[in-house]
Amino acid sequence: MSVRTIGVVMNGVTGRMGYRQHLVRSVLAINEQGGVTLSDGSRVKLRPVLVGRNADKLSDIATKHDISDFTTDLDAALASDDNLIYFDAQVTSARVKAVLKAIEAGKHIYAEKPTAESTQEALALAEAAAAKGVKNGVVQDKLFLPGLLKLKRLIDGGFFGRILSVRGEFGYWVFEGDWQEAQRPSWNYRAEDGGGIVLDMFPHWHYVLENLFGRVRSVYAQAVTHIPERVDEQGNTYQATADDAAYGIFDLEGGIVAQINSSWTVRVNRDELVEFQVDGTHGSAVAGLRNCRAQHRSATPKPVWNPDLPATARFRDGWQEVPDNAEFDNGFKIQWEAFIRHVLEDAPFPNDFASGARGVQLAELGLRSNAEGRRIEVPQL
Repeated sequence: MSVRTIGVVMNGVTGRMGYRQHLVRSVLAINEQGGVTLSDGSRVKLRPVLVGRNADKLSDIATKHDISDFTTDLDAALASDDNLIYFDAQVTSARVKAVLKAIEAGKHIYAEKPTAESTQEALALAEAAAAKGVKNGVVQDKLFLPGLLKLKRLIDGGFFGRILSVRGEFGYWVFEGDWQEAQRPSWNYRAEDGGGIVLDMFPHWHYVLENLFGRVRSVYAQAVTHIPERVDEQGNTYQATADDAAYGIFDLEGGIVAQINSSWTVRVNRDELVEFQVDGTHGSAVAGLRNCRAQHRSATPKPVWNPDLPATARFRDGWQEVPDNAEFDNGFKIQWEAFIRHVLEDAPFPNDFASGARGVQLAELGLRSNAEGRRIEVPQL
C-alpha cells in the first residue's frame, strides 16, 4: 500500500483549540493511525509546519511532538510547493489577512470559524478562494458530535413527525481570572480583538440549525456583558468589552422555532455542557455532546398541573437512551480526514467558505438585532 506525505501549514497551534483538537487530536492522530485512506486504498500522512508569533512556544510544541518544521515566517512556509494546505486557528481578528495571503499562494485552505469578523470579509474570502480555484473548508465540528449524530439519525428516520421547536442550552461558568484562573483566553472578552460569545457561538448554531433543521429565516437576540471586569493571563485587570452571554430566537424554514441560550456566566445544571431538546408531533429528544435520549408520543406521560400536591412522576425515567449503533471518532479528526480527501480526490465537502460566511452573517445580524432591539430577517447569501 503506497503512502505519501503532504505538508500542512498550521497557523495558531499555540492556542488551546489549535493545539489540542487540531494538532494533537487530529493531524498527529491521523499520522499515528497510518494516514488518511483514499478511495484507491492508498494513504496520506500529514507533515505539520507550525507557524506562529512566539518562537519559544513553537519550539516547545515541536520538541514535545518531534516536529521538525516550525517558523514565525508565514511567507516562507507558504512559499514551499510541498505544503499543499494552509490551516488557520489564529484569533479571529488575524484570520482574514493570513488566509488571503495563503489563497494568493495557491494553497488549499482549511480554517476555524468564524472565518471573519464581518459578512463582507467572509464573502470576500469565499470569492477569493473561488477565483483562485483552491479548495476551501471551515471547521464545523459539532455536526460530528455523537449526540448530534444520533439526533440526526432520529430526524432521518422520521421519529419526530413534524418538528415544532428546538431549544438549546450551552455554556458554563468561566472564572473571572482573579481568585481562580480563567478557562478561556482574555481576548474572548474584548470586542476589539474579535471576542464575544455571539461571534464565537452563533456560527456554530447556524450550521447546526441549517444542517439538521432548515435555513434560518430571522433572528432576535439579546447579547449581554454580565461580567464587566476580568483579569488577564498576566494578572492585569481589564474591561470586558465583548458580550459573554447571548439569548437568541431563530425562525427556521418550515415554521420551526429555535431558542438557544449561550453563556460563559452560567453554572451547569444539566447532563452535558450543551444540550438540544427537539420537540415534534410524534416524539421528542434531548441530545448533548455524546448522549441522546428520546421519548415517543406513545410513551409520553399525561401530567396535570396541581401546585398543591408534590409531583409523583419521575419525568426523566420516561426517556430512552438512543443507542450508539456505531463507533464515534473525534469530530475534528473526522472533518480533517474529509478535507484531505476533498483536496486530493475531490470528495464532497459541503462545509466551505460560503457556509462559513452564512454563519458569520447570523452572528453579525444577531449583534444588529441586539443593538436595534428587534427581529432581523436573514437574507439568503
